Amino acid sequence: MFRQLREDIALVKERDPAARSSFEILLTYSGLHAIHHYRMAHWFYKHKMLMIARIISQTSRFFTGIEIHPGATIGKGFFIDHGMGVVIGETAVIGDNCLIYQGVTLGGTGKDRGKRHPTLGNNVMVGSGAKVLGPFTVGNNVKIAANAVVLDAIPDNCTAVGVPARIIKRDGVRVEEPVVKNLDQVHIPDPVSMEICALRAKLERLEKSWGDAVPTDPPAKGM
Repeated sequence: MFRQLREDIALVKERDPAARSSFEILLTYSGLHAIHHYRMAHWFYKHKMLMIARIISQTSRFFTGIEIHPGATIGKGFFIDHGMGVVIGETAVIGDNCLIYQGVTLGGTGKDRGKRHPTLGNNVMVGSGAKVLGPFTVGNNVKIAANAVVLDAIPDNCTAVGVPARIIKRDGVRVEEPVVKNLDQVHIPDPVSMEICALRAKLERLEKSWGDAVPTDPPAKGM
């Protein structure tokens, strides 16, 4: 347990430039606390002591604002940055070396039974506020932008943005405009603004077609 704790603290130091010392991380990082509570709860869950597992997970939720169901499967090197509002469902599977920011949901749609939550591959980054909903797979080395809503599978080595999420880069090559060069959760397209622009262009085309259909000369008298 102490070896795992040292590894987790070293991971935080590596990934979070705001981390100053091991003691600070141990005392103040809610993501670290939530992961360690999850590991305890998961042990009880695997040994069929479900009530104890749920008590531990809900206690952790109360103190950290992070809800990880004890039935979830989480790999090595998992890091939750900030963490408030993170929700990870019972059948979610998370690979190794994944990074999740605050407000992320790995949830279900309410339509599925059994496997209801997503599977993340290795080295996946999920930006703040993103929602990944459904029993599909997000591949290795995938980046999901802040506030994206992912409803379908994403292949390996892709970057996804928008609502619903769409792939804009695959294997380092652009798929469509606009391009996100290095996903930093700031310089990404605004999906709402893009939809408004598309609607405005469509409205202008309709107005032009209606204008062309209106007769310019008044009807003759007696008609």
